[in-house]
Amino acid sequence: MIGAIEILIIAIIFGIIYGRDAIDKTFKKHADENLAESFAVDIKEFYEKDPKRLIFLVAGGFGAVIFLGLGAYWAITRTDLLKMIGLE
Repeated sequence: MIGAIEILIIAIIFGIIYGRDAIDKTFKKHADENLAESFAVDIKEFYEKDPKRLIFLVAGGFGAVIFLGLGAYWAITRTDLLKMIGLE
């Protein structure tokens, strides 16, 4: 029977392999650009290809941040989390 640690290790290995392939295929940074300029160019090209999908991604990212913030707020206010980590 495969345990959780082994599954996690396999997932990390596949993530490294396929993540590196995806980065190599999509990363177009030039030597004379900094990260912000490269990101701005990539966002501009992404918007020109499909504006509706970019708006959905931004809305989904904003929703995810709000969800995580509310989850953290709930965890702090409804549980004894602060006592458990020694902050109260």
